Amino acid sequence: MEKLTFIGNGNMAKAIIKGLIGKYEIEVLGRNSKSLEALKEEIQQIQIAQINEQVDITDKNIILCIKPNSLDDLSSKINGTASSLYSVLAGVKLETLKEKISAKNYIRTMPNIAASFQKSMTTLTGDEILKSNAMKICGGFGSTLWVKSEKELDIATAVAGSGPAFLALIAESLSDGAVNNGLSRNDANILVQGLFDGFASLLKNNNPSKIKDAVMSPGGTTASGYASMEKNGVRNGMIQAIDSAYNKACELGKK
Repeated sequence: MEKLTFIGNGNMAKAIIKGLIGKYEIEVLGRNSKSLEALKEEIQQIQIAQINEQVDITDKNIILCIKPNSLDDLSSKINGTASSLYSVLAGVKLETLKEKISAKNYIRTMPNIAASFQKSMTTLTGDEILKSNAMKICGGFGSTLWVKSEKELDIATAVAGSGPAFLALIAESLSDGAVNNGLSRNDANILVQGLFDGFASLLKNNNPSKIKDAVMSPGGTTASGYASMEKNGVRNGMIQAIDSAYNKACELGKK
């Protein structure tokens, strides 16, 4: 069984690890012993080790899951040359990764937290020699999309990486609307959960505009609600959210 070494044990790392348990041997390196022990208690199949002064990554397959602003500090503690480096750091360019951590080959990835349910939408780019194995690893916790450039990956980061937070706001708002009109919170949440579950299947088989047209009858409830969304700038708000997230990814890449 191939061994993967995670550096970092935050929410994204945990989600990916949960998706890969049983498919790979997993080692997790982190700076906080308490959080490492908590992760080990939750996912007993993993191996853990604390990063102290120096860490040798020679010939390891590294999954880098730290915060972008922690890269400089981490790089001072890393020795050796990894066999492969898979980075989950938003906005951090391949050029920067090569300057900070030595590896034979590099891949940038952008999964999302649905990885823990094997439902991540993960975008990848980097060294073509690693493409097949990178797609296999990331395919272990969801769907994958290989893109040709880092710019495309940064755009994908805004959509699929940040997207769960954007959709969470939509889901919460739908539930709030139902409660505002008299439905219990529990029933409203059940409705929204069922809605999103079914919508995923609809979206796989239909263009969004066709879904809208299929639901919207002349002078009906959907048309009335849709007009209100347009009036209040929901479409533009979502477009601007993607623009802002993409621009932030670009900003992170310049640091």
